[in-house]
Amino acid sequence: MPRTVQPGDLHSPKKQNHTEYARTIDCNTLSVSAPLHWLSLGLHDFIRMPIISMFYGACFTAAAVAIVLLLQWQVTLSHLVVMPALIVYMLIGPFLALGLYDASWEREKGHSPSLLHSMKAIGRNSTSQWAFAVMLAVAMIFWMRIAALLHALYPSVQGAPLHEFAPFLIIGSAVGLFLACAIFSISAFSLPLMMERRVDVMTAIFSSFNAVKNNIGAMVVWAALIAGGVLIGFATYGVGMFFTMPLLGYATWHGYHAAIKKKHTP
Repeated sequence: MPRTVQPGDLHSPKKQNHTEYARTIDCNTLSVSAPLHWLSLGLHDFIRMPIISMFYGACFTAAAVAIVLLLQWQVTLSHLVVMPALIVYMLIGPFLALGLYDASWEREKGHSPSLLHSMKAIGRNSTSQWAFAVMLAVAMIFWMRIAALLHALYPSVQGAPLHEFAPFLIIGSAVGLFLACAIFSISAFSLPLMMERRVDVMTAIFSSFNAVKNNIGAMVVWAALIAGGVLIGFATYGVGMFFTMPLLGYATWHGYHAAIKKKHTP
């Protein structure tokens, strides 16, 4: 439940503690080139932590290869197996990323990262993390249902002229872009925030959205880098995920620290 403001809070700001539900944590101002710096720091982490990087890279690769194989399966069965596979990927992907965030966090603190410690990070704020993962899965189901409805705009005649495809392409692209931007905005920094500060899922979502909204230029670059990494991964039949996903995971942690104000920052 949202926190109820007490009369004494009006005279004593210090009483508003950091466990307040659904608050928004302030963000920093980022330069447009900041994501490139996050990527370079992520590459440094990848090289410095080869065992952890290879383990999570192999996990992401296995999941991506499974989806690629499903896509190449019988066309008549694709709609029955691909959607559940993508939903499962949306559920396990965030939890795999938590291990990468933890490894980068341990390095920042001057500790020696270990695979076991990174795996334990999955349970650090499990309630909020599971809620967020399920929310992403539901968003993906909604996205697929919208796509199915928009398919009604697809020309029914084979070999139809190009202008008949216009409604399907324009409306479909606009809806897809809107949903992609919305999901990216609420998820850009949510997971590392939930892991490090143990905040509730709504605080993480509001804070991530606020950071993206106030740093449009940098976040467009970051979204392009993420899209490029994922495309490389699937273009190589999932094998590229072995490198791109750990790299993006580490870079996300550094991006989170650059975007969201620290606890001690006024």
